[in-house]
Amino acid sequence: MTITDSPRALLIEGTGVTERRIEAAGMATAVLESGSGDDIVLLHGPGEFAASWFEVLPAIAATHHVVAPDLPGHGESAIAADLDARHVLEWLGDVIAATCSAPPIVVGRTLGGAIALRYCAEHADRIRRLVLVDAVGLVPFEPAPPFGAALERYLAEPTAGSFERLMRYCAYDFDSLRLRLGDRFTALSEYAVDRLRAGAALSATGTLMEQFGFAAIPAAELARIAVPTAMIWGRHDMATALRVAEDASRAYGWPLHVVDDAADDPALDQPEAFVAALHAALAHGVAR
Repeated sequence: MTITDSPRALLIEGTGVTERRIEAAGMATAVLESGSGDDIVLLHGPGEFAASWFEVLPAIAATHHVVAPDLPGHGESAIAADLDARHVLEWLGDVIAATCSAPPIVVGRTLGGAIALRYCAEHADRIRRLVLVDAVGLVPFEPAPPFGAALERYLAEPTAGSFERLMRYCAYDFDSLRLRLGDRFTALSEYAVDRLRAGAALSATGTLMEQFGFAAIPAAELARIAVPTAMIWGRHDMATALRVAEDASRAYGWPLHVVDDAADDPALDQPEAFVAALHAALAHGVAR
C-alpha cells in the first residue's frame, strides 16, 4: 500500500487539508490544516486522530483557519515516555503557538474536550472561545454498560469486528452511517485498528484518559474558566449522557446545542447539523 492509497490518505482526500509535522513539548506532532480566517483548533477523542474530523473539515475551513493535530501517541504523533497532564497541556500550548496567529477557538470532543477544559482553566488568555463536544471530565467516566463492554472488547482486541461493534454504540444509526461513508468507513476502521495494534495509541489512550477523562474535573477548576464556552451534544450519547451537559449548562451558564439523531460523535453522525450547531455556538455572545 502506498501513501496515496493509505487509509489515512483516503479519509482526508478531498477535504482540502494539508499535513505537516511540528515539534510540540518535545513530541513530533502531525497537524492537518486548511482554510483561512480566525484560528480554530480541533481536538479529537481517545483512540482517534485528526482525520476523524473528515466529514466536517471542509465546511469549517470555509470560514476558519482549521488546525487539527493528532493527540500525543495518536495517529502519526509521537508520545513522550513520561507523558503526564502537565506535559499534555504544554503540548497544546506549543501547538497553538506554532499554528495560530492569535488566541484560537478550541473545539474539543470527548477526551479532547477534557484537555481543552484543563488548558483553558489555566491559560484563559491564550484561548478566544471554547466549544465542548460530548466532553468527558465533567463527571466520572461511567458509560452505559453496553457501550463500556464494547469499548473494553475493542481495546483488548482491536479488529474490524470489535471496531464495528463499538461504532454501533458511538453512532445513532450505524447502518445508515456505514452506508453513507462507504469506503471511508473501511478506511476509518483500518486506520483506527492499525494505530491501536501499533501500541502507541493504546498506551496513549489509557494514559490520557487516566490524566483527563476518568475522574471529574473539580467544580472549582471549571468555575475558573473565563472565556465564552458552549457545548454541542449528541442527544443519544451513551458515553456521557446528555443530562451531564444539561447539568453543566445550568451550573456554569454554558449554552447547550443538542444534535438530534446523533450519539457521542455528532460531527460524524450528522455533519451538517454539527456545523450548524458550531456556528450557533460561536455566535453566542458576539455583538451583531
